[in-house]
Amino acid sequence: MYLQVTDLKKSYGAGESRVSVLNGITMGVERGQMCVIQGSSGSGKSTLLNCIGGLDEIDAGSVVVDGKEISGLKSGALADYRRENLGFVFQFYNLVPDLTVRENIQVCEYLTGQPLDLNELLETLGLFEQRDKFPSQLSGGQQQRCAIARALIKNPRLLLCDEPTGALDSKTSREILILLEKINEKYGTTMLIVTHNNSIKNMVHKVVVVKDGLIKSDYENRRRTPAAELEDL
Repeated sequence: MYLQVTDLKKSYGAGESRVSVLNGITMGVERGQMCVIQGSSGSGKSTLLNCIGGLDEIDAGSVVVDGKEISGLKSGALADYRRENLGFVFQFYNLVPDLTVRENIQVCEYLTGQPLDLNELLETLGLFEQRDKFPSQLSGGQQQRCAIARALIKNPRLLLCDEPTGALDSKTSREILILLEKINEKYGTTMLIVTHNNSIKNMVHKVVVVKDGLIKSDYENRRRTPAAELEDL
């Protein structure tokens, strides 16, 4: 198992203001799988993603990625884990406005000794013609492609996506999902995708549904629908 989460617990606050968000999450994802994490607002799905990504410190339990336990790592080791293993894609693109597409991607290229080929990645993501444009000159879909390219240039083993299509229209959302599917097939990147969109679950290998900080259901798709054929995005 590439990713194994066991009895994960996480809360925020203290005393009377303490709120328990994750109440004992156990799940696993195989290497190269695309996995969707679904749940209503406040169910704990984004917190789960943040704990796996080392952005939130956990209260109890275990998170093992590629055989390495990340819970309890000190800040330096945790930074190394994120740099060497992870790519992050968020709903809001967080691009640097004064840098071109190429320069935004290169910000993360320098973090690894074995980056992907930048020009090949630009071609794969359909950004080669926009490489010298600034974020303000791009459409929302192009900005999200740039954010994905920035996450991928490090050649991460695990891509964490928090509502990657949440700010996009239906047509552009489908284009981004087709792109993620293509990346998974081409690079074998393991992906965790947090989403409210119920259709996305049909395109992935595995679906995890979170409710009230617990796993409500956890199953694998025997028949996957290509992203291009998804409905009601």
